[in-house]
Amino acid sequence: MNNNENNSRESIHPGSWIPSMYFAMGLPFVVIAQASALMYKNLGVSDTQIALWTSLIMLPWTLKPLWSPLLEMFRTQKYFVIATQLFTGITFVLVAFTLPLDNFFQYSIALLGLVALSGATHDIAADGVYINVLSSEEQAKYIGWQGAAYNIAKIVSGGAFVYVAGELEKTIGVISAWSMVMSAYGICMLVMGIYHIKFLPKGKANTNVKSLKEGLTVLVDVIKTFFSKKYVIWYVVFIMLYRFAEGFAIKIAPLFFKASTEQGGLGLDTSEIGVIYGTFGAGAFVIGSLLGGYYISSKGLKQSLFRLALVFNIPFAVYTLLAMFQPDQLWVISLAVVFEYFGYGFGFVALILFMMQQIAPGKYRTAHYAFATGIMNLGFMLPSMMSGVLSDWLGYEKFFIWVLIATVPSLLVAKYVPFNNSLAK
Repeated sequence: MNNNENNSRESIHPGSWIPSMYFAMGLPFVVIAQASALMYKNLGVSDTQIALWTSLIMLPWTLKPLWSPLLEMFRTQKYFVIATQLFTGITFVLVAFTLPLDNFFQYSIALLGLVALSGATHDIAADGVYINVLSSEEQAKYIGWQGAAYNIAKIVSGGAFVYVAGELEKTIGVISAWSMVMSAYGICMLVMGIYHIKFLPKGKANTNVKSLKEGLTVLVDVIKTFFSKKYVIWYVVFIMLYRFAEGFAIKIAPLFFKASTEQGGLGLDTSEIGVIYGTFGAGAFVIGSLLGGYYISSKGLKQSLFRLALVFNIPFAVYTLLAMFQPDQLWVISLAVVFEYFGYGFGFVALILFMMQQIAPGKYRTAHYAFATGIMNLGFMLPSMMSGVLSDWLGYEKFFIWVLIATVPSLLVAKYVPFNNSLAK
């Protein structure tokens, strides 16, 4: 670690930048993965199109390792974090302007594709700051903070902002409501970018690569060294399958909540969905993430991984029960979401720490972590793309039964995945 990094660690407390940086990382991902699905649903787009296109444009989060070495050519990791936050903010505002147009879906989905590209680049640089500025002990200490902040973005995006959109829909109409909400997403990202100009440590100075040719050479070496790691095939399978069931559920759950009871849904309005996710789900998730981080710190990742995988996957059963019984009491639905989101927060931190401590260590820590998260997102994206077709074919009840079946591979790989370094306890 160089002097600049040491100075950054001494002068800027992690608590002043980890939550804000990972909130800014999570927000664009969640807008595309979840909130945009409700927006397009209310704008009359079919479930099949929503699931396909909002999943397809997430491809940059899978492919981001391909350009991660090119970020080594100039500037610092802090520079890329701030630049992408500002670009994402501006692009969200542009999305808002496309919604009143006749071909709004084509224009808005293209702009959200640019948001995905910017967001994926942001992830590379942000994870680089986290990995290079913090020690291994600090990484474990703050992993709960990271997970909580990232997923608070999920709750704010899919909860608070969706609630606002639902209330605005009643007074100014769907198009104007979502235009305002998309603009609000943009303002959030712009504020984060301005804040981090002062409060984000520099991370690693990118001075090793001087040309495109060198960048491509580094990329080849990154790929070669990644796939030469011990147990790498096991690890690729593990990180692809850990979120497999979630990939199916995340797109369809809000659409299921919104669909009428005649269609097998719960018949909630947009505001009610926002309240459930933004109020009850928010608290459950934050508590789950923080407790999950402290649980790993006390028990060790190796000893706790399978238990965390169980806690992560079992709560998806609530959607099956909701689809079977279709309760109309808001408190019952809210309690189910609380259970699911607590488990999601508690179990998700295990995957993040596994990638940081079992896959990233070595010559290319940042790039290898980017590779791991890219593979993770591929495992999430593929079932997301298929979820709309499957839910239309099976109906919501049978679809969520399928989600339960999809948890089995995740549990198997969590049970038997090997550990290969001294950090395993």
